[in-house]
Amino acid sequence: MKKILFVCTGNTCRSPMAQGLFSLLAKEAGVEAEVRSAGIAAVDGQAVSPHASDILKEHGFETALKSRRLTPEEVRWADLILTMTMQHKGAILRQYPEAVDKTFTLKEYAAWGEEELSTEESERERLQDVIIKLLQGEKLDEEERRLWQAYERKLLQFDIADPFGGGRDEYERTAEEIKQALKQVISRLG
Repeated sequence: MKKILFVCTGNTCRSPMAQGLFSLLAKEAGVEAEVRSAGIAAVDGQAVSPHASDILKEHGFETALKSRRLTPEEVRWADLILTMTMQHKGAILRQYPEAVDKTFTLKEYAAWGEEELSTEESERERLQDVIIKLLQGEKLDEEERRLWQAYERKLLQFDIADPFGGGRDEYERTAEEIKQALKQVISRLG
């Protein structure tokens, strides 16, 4: 059974919606997974945003979720860590460089292997090496810099905007964006 951890900033909007929607979609698709969510800057025990909670209930997810701060234990627990932005991914990898092979933005992982983000296996391995060098503060050579810059431009389009403080319509757009990415993730896992 795959252990999946969704991560955002405060764990009150995007990552709880991803956790709830993934749980529903995975069950519907017959994909077995244990799912959690956490936040890079979360305060433990806060209620999920009312709009996020309402959207989850309307989709049939009834479990009341509370915010949780990302911990080393959660990083070790997860087989796959899916973040809402590149900034979240970077924060995790700076603190937990050992998680480099299992940490992706949600939309990056969903698109992996599709034409938009297609990369040969050897290039993926080189990218992982570049990421490790960056995390360790090492200088990149010219080829590594070009590889990273090209990849980074692709990845910036894979951030999911934070609806925090916005209206219901912003939460609905975010939930739909998350849901579409999750469908791709589930098809990869199924």
